[in-house]
Amino acid sequence: MSVVELDSSPKLGPLFGRAVMGMLPGVASRRKDLPDTVLVRKDVVVDPDHLAKYNEVCGFRLTDALPATYPHILAFPLQVKLMSDPSFPFPLMGLVHLSNRITQRRPITLADSFTLRVHVENLRDHEKGKQFDVISEVIPAGEDEPVWVDVSTYLKRGGGSGGGKSTKEKLAQPTARAMWRIPNDIGRRYAEVSGDHNPIHLYNTTAKLLGFPRAIAHGMWTKAHALAAFEGKLPDAYEIDVTFKLPVLLPAKAGFTSWTTAEGYAFELWDARKPKPYLEGVIRRV
Repeated sequence: MSVVELDSSPKLGPLFGRAVMGMLPGVASRRKDLPDTVLVRKDVVVDPDHLAKYNEVCGFRLTDALPATYPHILAFPLQVKLMSDPSFPFPLMGLVHLSNRITQRRPITLADSFTLRVHVENLRDHEKGKQFDVISEVIPAGEDEPVWVDVSTYLKRGGGSGGGKSTKEKLAQPTARAMWRIPNDIGRRYAEVSGDHNPIHLYNTTAKLLGFPRAIAHGMWTKAHALAAFEGKLPDAYEIDVTFKLPVLLPAKAGFTSWTTAEGYAFELWDARKPKPYLEGVIRRV
């Protein structure tokens, strides 16, 4: 693998501009395989003010410990740099975030300095196209093994087998333990702290240009807000695994339900008006 060390976090504005240009036919020379590049950023420290803003937007308490979802936004610029490169096999814009699995081996705090490492792997078939994994890791200073690993699975639609089509099974709406009233501006608010200014999350007009009837919430915001519901109940080491089912059109009213399992917890987020699931997830001890 080819290791590229970065001395600062990549600027997302130019990268998203490059990603938009990458949608134009003939702009990029596409390879068929995933690149073997590993992006590395050393000596990363967390800005307390930024962490506080993230916690406020996502619903976490203000503490020195990082929510397990927070390092994702530190790694996100490296992810975008990899996937917006002209040599990447798929245009970044239009990729569908299918799932995200985060494994935290121990808490990370404001006192920690660490290395971020990001690469892509495991290109494989999907019934609707091709899917692959973006792997992000946090390695504390002075250590060799990651204490935090994030696996985001993305789908490039088109050319799939067409298998696994929906049988239109009627779903039963679960009894909500909490109701979420998700405001129209949550996409813009989360974009400010995450750097993810994908147009589908910002305004109805920009979302419509990319095929959505209205702006949609970030999947990683819904995951973070779900995780916040379990604060004070989780061990130091755990895995939170979420599948994104349907986009949350803004504004939205959603029903959140959770229950205990042998390994930890399970949870779901549903459209409060009809039995359509937005996401489902599990939290397991590791």
